[in-house]
Amino acid sequence: MPLLLLMLCMFSFHTPAVTLPAAAAAAQQNGAAPPTEPNLEEKKQAYSALADVLENDRSRTELIGQLRKVAATPPPEPVPAIVPPEQLSADETVLEKVTAVSRHYGGELALRFAQLQRNISGEPHKPFNPQRFYNALGHFSMLVASVFAFYLLARTCMTPVWARMGTWGRKKNRDRSSWLHLPLTILGAFIIDLLLLALTLFVGQIFSDMMNAGNRTIARQQGLFLNAFALIEFFKAVLRLIFCPRFPDLRPFPLPDRRARYWNIRLAGLSSLIGYGILVAVPIVSNQVSVQAGAIANVLIMLCITLWALYLIATNRRHIQHGLIQLADRSLAFFSLFIRAFALVWHWLASAYFVALFFLSLFDPGNSLKWMMAASVHSLAIIGIAAFISGMLSRWLAKTITLSPQLQRSYPELQKRLNGWISAALKLARIITVCVAMMLLLNAWGLFDMWAWISNDAGEKTIDIIIRIVLILLFSALGWTLLASLIENRLASDIHGRPMPSARTRTLLTLFRNALAVVISTITIMILLAEIGVNIAPLLAGAGALGLAISFGAQTLVKDIITGVFIQFENGMNTGDLVTIGPITGSVERMSIRSVGVRQDTGAYHIIPWSSITTFANFVRGIGSFVANYDVDRQQDVDKANRILKEAVEELMQQEVMRKLVIGEPSFAGIVGLTNQAFTVRVSFTTQPLKQWSVRFALDGMVKKHFDAAGIRPPVQTVQVMPPGADAAQALQESQAAAGVLPPANPTV
Repeated sequence: MPLLLLMLCMFSFHTPAVTLPAAAAAAQQNGAAPPTEPNLEEKKQAYSALADVLENDRSRTELIGQLRKVAATPPPEPVPAIVPPEQLSADETVLEKVTAVSRHYGGELALRFAQLQRNISGEPHKPFNPQRFYNALGHFSMLVASVFAFYLLARTCMTPVWARMGTWGRKKNRDRSSWLHLPLTILGAFIIDLLLLALTLFVGQIFSDMMNAGNRTIARQQGLFLNAFALIEFFKAVLRLIFCPRFPDLRPFPLPDRRARYWNIRLAGLSSLIGYGILVAVPIVSNQVSVQAGAIANVLIMLCITLWALYLIATNRRHIQHGLIQLADRSLAFFSLFIRAFALVWHWLASAYFVALFFLSLFDPGNSLKWMMAASVHSLAIIGIAAFISGMLSRWLAKTITLSPQLQRSYPELQKRLNGWISAALKLARIITVCVAMMLLLNAWGLFDMWAWISNDAGEKTIDIIIRIVLILLFSALGWTLLASLIENRLASDIHGRPMPSARTRTLLTLFRNALAVVISTITIMILLAEIGVNIAPLLAGAGALGLAISFGAQTLVKDIITGVFIQFENGMNTGDLVTIGPITGSVERMSIRSVGVRQDTGAYHIIPWSSITTFANFVRGIGSFVANYDVDRQQDVDKANRILKEAVEELMQQEVMRKLVIGEPSFAGIVGLTNQAFTVRVSFTTQPLKQWSVRFALDGMVKKHFDAAGIRPPVQTVQVMPPGADAAQALQESQAAAGVLPPANPTV
């Protein structure tokens, strides 16, 4: 009965953290009144009664039995009750969430410290047996000495092998015959180190079976040492892989010998003190001496380790930061960013690592140390593999694909385009490698369960979206590369002598290629937005409305586009043509869908919108022609002048270069003009487009040569000087009458 009364008192306490709405509703339906709130005196009496029950072994056993009986009794059938819906609590602020998390972890930490205090002060003491302790210590010391002696002997025998491996790897690296020789040599030396460790553990197990004296306690303590030896020496092997103090040729990083020995000795000492102290010394002291002594030893060991580690971090913070920045300067741009970021926060991360190790080892020495070291090894392996993969991708980025000369002639831009896509794919792969490495690091430290995330719906959906996006980009790149290469193949000549396409064809194909790029890019972006969950229907509707508004507000732009399209289809002008548009004469350098660019012979570059062109002249449409007029003095013989002109033309036509530029035969018109001082003879030519000026300049030189040789003079302009005091007009008429020359139509004085 006292136990039942005590249980009723316990269950009648006011507990605001636990509510039973269904039980309360059932009690109200059955007409039972809710229990009243006990006062402070009743609570003290109940606490005292509970303490008395728990202090007595018999009553405590009876209470536990009754509690188990109540727990095993099936509950009565629940009474259906209408429970009002829970009211939605107001959203917590960020400060409230931070306070709740801090209170939760602070309470957990306080409970852990309370448990540690109970372990030190409240555990029952047991008698210390010196004879048993020294007997176990002797057998333990014999095993430790045998294992270390065998391991050191095996490593000493392998010293010449490691030295030769380092020399061979460095020689191959200096010869640059292959960059893989040195990494493979370093990895081989690490594997040999691990094999020696495995052999030592095998021999150590044999020694343990021979040296435990048939005592299970001694065998268990020796097993603790072998487990700690395997864990610590594996970590030391990793340190030797990184620093390699005895064999600089096998060192993967450019560290001075002094710094390598400094860090290898101190980190190896830390790992030995942590491993052998927590995994070996503390359990043995707890078993052979007392639990209190083991807990105190654990606290002292971890406190010394933590203070030593923080001292090393504070002492070498600036030196390591400077070294990391120098390493970043020598690294690729991709790795330089991560190294510089790590240089800024490395001391905080290292301090947090040892502080976390300190607290975890206080509460759970064996498991926490194994977990921390396993997470550290996993992190190093993840970082090493990710760095190796990223380095390989970075090396491949520096390489390019070289197509055959025939393919380069047929597809001029294909090689450049392929190298661009491959470079983008390798950069994307490098980014994915970094993201996966970050997720694996978080998973290794228990901050993120990567495998559970992959197996649930969110992870599967994310990976599916990433794969879809990669495939969409891949097919878009392949489609654009194929279509653009086909267009560029039409724009180029081939080795079989296929002529270059016309200027009109080149212009239209170029415009089509640009329009194709815009279409493929737009479709790809829309599909990608749809894949990541963006509703593109409003975007399409908004784009249509925006396009309508732009079409009304930019009528000139639309007019430019339409006019330019029709001019192109009518083959009005092409790139390289000599045209006259309004007052501007020059060559067409660029044609877009909105404007044409014309370069004058003065160097001025004009951008002319298509809509402003009403008429234009194109000098490169079929033929070129010119008319050459030559003035001869009126006193010269007309037949002779025509004959000499024909001789000059015939000699010009005998030149092979000029003959190719002339279409048909020159046309002679004879006398086409007559003045008081001269008559004009004419010849006209039909030439290749834009070649009329070349023929004209050559013809002028040839005519001058023949006219000078034949004595045919050009018209000479005369000036009559009037005597002083004479009538100018009368004197001029008298002199002309005396000379028998008619007055000029346009006299010049």
